[in-house]
Amino acid sequence: MNPKFPFALAQTRRQFLQKCQLGLGALALRGLMGDQATQTEAAPVPKFAPKAKRVIYLHMAGSPPQQDLFDYKPRLNELNGELCPKEFFENKRLAFIKGHPTLLGSPHEFQQHGQSGAWVSELMPNFAEVVDEVAFVHSMSTDQFNHAPAQLYLYTGSPRFGNASMGSWITYGLGSETSDLPSFVVMVSGGTDPSGGKSLWGNGFLPSVHQGVQCRSVGDPILFMNNPDGMTRETRRRSLDALNRLNQLEAQSYGDPETLTRISQYELAYRMQITAPEVMDISHESQSTLEMYGAQPGQGSFANNCLLARRLVEQGVRYVQLFDWGWDIHGTGSYDDLMTQFPKKCKDVDRPIAALIRDLKQRGMLEDTLIVWGGEFGRTPMNEARNGSKFLGRDHHGGCFTIWMAGGGVKPGLHYGSTDELGYSVVENQVRVPDLQATILTLLGLDPYQLSYPYLGLDQRLIGPTNEAKVHHGLFA
Repeated sequence: MNPKFPFALAQTRRQFLQKCQLGLGALALRGLMGDQATQTEAAPVPKFAPKAKRVIYLHMAGSPPQQDLFDYKPRLNELNGELCPKEFFENKRLAFIKGHPTLLGSPHEFQQHGQSGAWVSELMPNFAEVVDEVAFVHSMSTDQFNHAPAQLYLYTGSPRFGNASMGSWITYGLGSETSDLPSFVVMVSGGTDPSGGKSLWGNGFLPSVHQGVQCRSVGDPILFMNNPDGMTRETRRRSLDALNRLNQLEAQSYGDPETLTRISQYELAYRMQITAPEVMDISHESQSTLEMYGAQPGQGSFANNCLLARRLVEQGVRYVQLFDWGWDIHGTGSYDDLMTQFPKKCKDVDRPIAALIRDLKQRGMLEDTLIVWGGEFGRTPMNEARNGSKFLGRDHHGGCFTIWMAGGGVKPGLHYGSTDELGYSVVENQVRVPDLQATILTLLGLDPYQLSYPYLGLDQRLIGPTNEAKVHHGLFA
C-alpha cells in the first residue's frame, strides 16, 4: 500500500484544494479565503476611515464600584442606610445579597474637575488632572453578573469558553504593524489572572497567530523564549531552518494553514529574542518618566505595565491588554472593602493611568491610540453586608456601570449616557457590551457587521450572530 494513502484519506476538502495549486476548485477556494490560502494572516480591508490604529485596554478585574469613582450620586448619599426600594431585589438575580438590603452612599468625597466639570472621587487625584482628555460612558450594561462569564462576554462576545477574543479579532482584521513583536500582548498585575483566564486573550477559532502573548514585567519577558543552556543563537538558527523545512513539506502535503502559522511563530520567537528584552526593559527610560508613572525597573506592577504598554505600542504592537486583579469590593473583610482595599487599588492605578494619557499625548500618539478603562460589570447601590459583615462593600450588578475611553477618535471631555439618581438603572443612551465592541471596531476602521470568520457552518463575529449591536457615533470626536 502506498504509505501516503492513509494521509490522503485524512485530508479535508479544503486541505486538498489548498494543496492543488491549479484548477477551478483551488481558484474558488482562494476567492473565498483571500490571502489565507497562502498566508497565516487574513486581514479584511477596513471599510471605515480609521480614527485609531491601536488599542490599550485597561481592565480592572473584579469590577470597581462606579458610585465611588466616577458616577456621583448625591441622592444615594442622602439616603445612606435606608432600606432600598423593593424593585431593586425582588425577583432579581443577585450574587450574594440576601434579605432586604440598605442603600449605601459613597464614603469618599467627590469634586468636579476640568472644563468638563467631571465628578471624580478624591481617591483619583492624578486622573482628575487629565479628566478633560477622556469620554465617560456612564450607561454601560451587561446581562452577566458573575466574573468569568462577564469577562468572557466582554472580550469574546459569549459568556462561554471557545470564542475568539477582541484582541484576536482586531489583529485578524488589521494585521500587524511590527514583524519583531507580537501584534497582541497581554500583561497581568494584582497577583493572579482574571477570572475568565487565558481565554480572554485566546484566538478561539481564528488562526493561532492571532492569540495574545502574555508578557511579564519581572524576569524573562516571555517564558521559554531564551535558548537553553549550551545552545547558541547560531545553533538555534540552524535548528529552526531544519524544522521549517520539515514544516514546509507538511504544509505542501496536507495544506493545513496552521502549519504555516507554526512556522511564522517560530520565526517570530527567534526575532523576539533580540527585540523583546530591549522593549521590555524600562530602565532605558528617563528618571522623570519613571517617576511620572511611579514605575520601578525589575518590579511587577500595574505602573510598570502601563509604561510597557506605551513602549509596546510605540514599537507597533496593535493591541495591548492590561488586567489588574483585586477590584472585587464585596466588603466581607478589610481585604475587599471600600475603606481599606479600595483606596489601595485606586492608589495603585491613579498615577500610572494619568501618566499613560499624558505620555501618549506629548508623543503625539494619543490621537490614534484608543485607551479603554473599565471592569466587567458594575456594583449595587446597596451595601452587601454578607453574613452580617460590618465592612462596607457592594455586590455584582450588571444593570449599569461606568467605563471611560480616551484618544483614538473619541470626543474628549464627554459624558455619555446616565443612570438614575440612585445608580441602579440606565436612563439615557444605554451601551450594551456588543455596542461597545461594535464601537471599538468602528473606531479602528473595521466594519463590525462584516468582520467575520467561517466556523461550524456560521460566519462568526465578535458582536454575535444578530445585527442588534449599535455603533454609538455620539462618542466620536
